[in-house]
Amino acid sequence: METGADADSPRVWMLLGHKTGDNAQVRSLAAALGWPAQARRCAYRATELLTNRLFGPTLAGLDPAKSDALGPPWPDLVISSGRRNEPVARWIRQASGGRCKLVHLGRPWSAPKNFDLVITTPQYSLAPADNVVQVALPLHSITPEKLRAAVRQWEARLSDLPAPRTAVLIGGNSGSFLMTADRVRQIRAAAQRLTVASGGSLLLTDSARTPAEARDELFAPLAIPHHGFRWGTAGDNPYLGYLALADQFIVTGDSVSMVAEACATAKPVYLYHPSAHPMRLPDAEAIRPDWQRPAWYGWRALSHRLAMGWGPIRMRRDVPALLQGLVDSGRAAWLGGAPPASPGAGSDDLAVAVSRVRALLGPSA
Repeated sequence: METGADADSPRVWMLLGHKTGDNAQVRSLAAALGWPAQARRCAYRATELLTNRLFGPTLAGLDPAKSDALGPPWPDLVISSGRRNEPVARWIRQASGGRCKLVHLGRPWSAPKNFDLVITTPQYSLAPADNVVQVALPLHSITPEKLRAAVRQWEARLSDLPAPRTAVLIGGNSGSFLMTADRVRQIRAAAQRLTVASGGSLLLTDSARTPAEARDELFAPLAIPHHGFRWGTAGDNPYLGYLALADQFIVTGDSVSMVAEACATAKPVYLYHPSAHPMRLPDAEAIRPDWQRPAWYGWRALSHRLAMGWGPIRMRRDVPALLQGLVDSGRAAWLGGAPPASPGAGSDDLAVAVSRVRALLGPSA
């Protein structure tokens, strides 16, 4: 896939991996730049963690049979996100004779000095540097045009649901955070209280990471007007329709991408994250401690806690810090608290990113 048509503009490669959120950020920045951009899909071997850590700039972790070919003419700019794509981006710059510029979104696992520009967010503890710029939220692909198109597609199909509509966006296990049935039950109860008080309706959706027991709890029978979509089922996914037609949102903070997309609508956003949530919801005592759950001792949860406690500062991830920043700025509020003061406020993160990338490529860009 290629976007843009000006042959005199810088050539851009988008390195795309297996994570939807990472790919969405890469595509969003490439589209906003408006330069010819080609997708380079990367699939990786099971051994990539070892080879990528040992060899620096390398293609050793790639599965060539499932990946796009990489060869000249080399791009002027590579946009990457995610650990697996880093060695490939650095290899491309090496192959181009050092001419290609590298922009990485999020937090690089290698030292930030290995990239020409790192665009990061407050959840990552990256030290200030000339090549590091921090934005409030991850980049995303939600635009006014997409929301208007979603209104046209979904308005009639959701017309029987009374306003105000509250969309509940549920994520899943992330690091040491577990999305459990009792947590979803608590979120759903808070959503019902908001809905009953306002006389409105609910829009419910989960995500690819939502565990089965949490998913079942989210879609348990409801006696109030609602519409729900279980991820992976047949039919049109109404996610964009929910973003466009909801009047307010409840979002689980494990997915900062969903938080960013909800905030992009400039409507009230309520956040839920158990390790940061200051509000004691009425049924908070029903939450079973995580250490009593088998998933707490799984590899992902254990490795995350180890990295957060003993890893280098730049490798740590502090999602509550990002969420609290949104609350402090008035862009969002904690579930159970007062509505956010300034849901449409905040800097234009994408415009900041585009400005820094254009400056990196120089006046001719």
